[in-house]
Amino acid sequence: MSYITHAVIPVAGFGTRMLPLSKSVPKELLPLGNRPAIHYVVEEAIAAGIKHIVLVGHAQKSAIENYFDINAELDTQLRHKGKDELANGLNWLPEDVTVSMIRQGRALGLGHAVLAAKPIIGEHDFAVLLPDVVLDPFVTDMSADNLAFMIDAFNNDSHSQILVDEVADEDVHKYGIAKLIDTSHVNEITGGVNASFGVAGFVEKPSLAEAPSKLAVVGRYVFDNKIFDYLADTKASVGGEIQLTDAIDALINEYGVNVTTMRGASYDAGDMRSYMKAFIYFAQQQLADDE
Repeated sequence: MSYITHAVIPVAGFGTRMLPLSKSVPKELLPLGNRPAIHYVVEEAIAAGIKHIVLVGHAQKSAIENYFDINAELDTQLRHKGKDELANGLNWLPEDVTVSMIRQGRALGLGHAVLAAKPIIGEHDFAVLLPDVVLDPFVTDMSADNLAFMIDAFNNDSHSQILVDEVADEDVHKYGIAKLIDTSHVNEITGGVNASFGVAGFVEKPSLAEAPSKLAVVGRYVFDNKIFDYLADTKASVGGEIQLTDAIDALINEYGVNVTTMRGASYDAGDMRSYMKAFIYFAQQQLADDE
């Protein structure tokens, strides 16, 4: 039984990398195959044992909250026409799972977005899932791998967990890169398995020559509730934003933090080129399942 039952998904961003698609449709609702991208992220959270999901949003993105609500009129029409199976498929959230939405208010960065969820998260430890990152659901067991593994690791040693994956040399400069405490974990890093071990810190978008490793942050976190204290004390930095990485550094210094190596593959659904590749892949998998 997981002790982590709450998760935060920040969805307030405008998705400028996805224009013009995201001009009137939230990027999180753009399809990957036959479902919106955020559908897979929420399914992943639920499979890992999450019961309360907090969407940190914006006034113009209420369509995301509506997606997870029941459209009573549509439901009635479908059932009146004998399309009960389709109606049931639309109302797919388990009865014991709650989706809430809170507004970020001001665009002050990822750290600020996570902090904005505190009134709902309260004193609970919690997970954070970035909706731009969609993990491949076709090659892993979401009830045991990646986020689920991170939650189990947190339950075992109380260290906050950050998911990482090895990236190609030419992509190192695009990501936050982990600096390991012990570099002897190289076999675990390249083995494509979930493994958790200590991290000394992160270097944001380094050159390959300056990078302490090739392990990039993927967009899944499991945090001790103490992260809220550090976020509240974090001063705005680059672009006037409150950086989550600054609070993570403080958490590392005080309590220690682990990274978890990823199983499977991830897709950046917030970048046009990567999104198009992901759409094709997801569609191909689903079409193959239908045959």
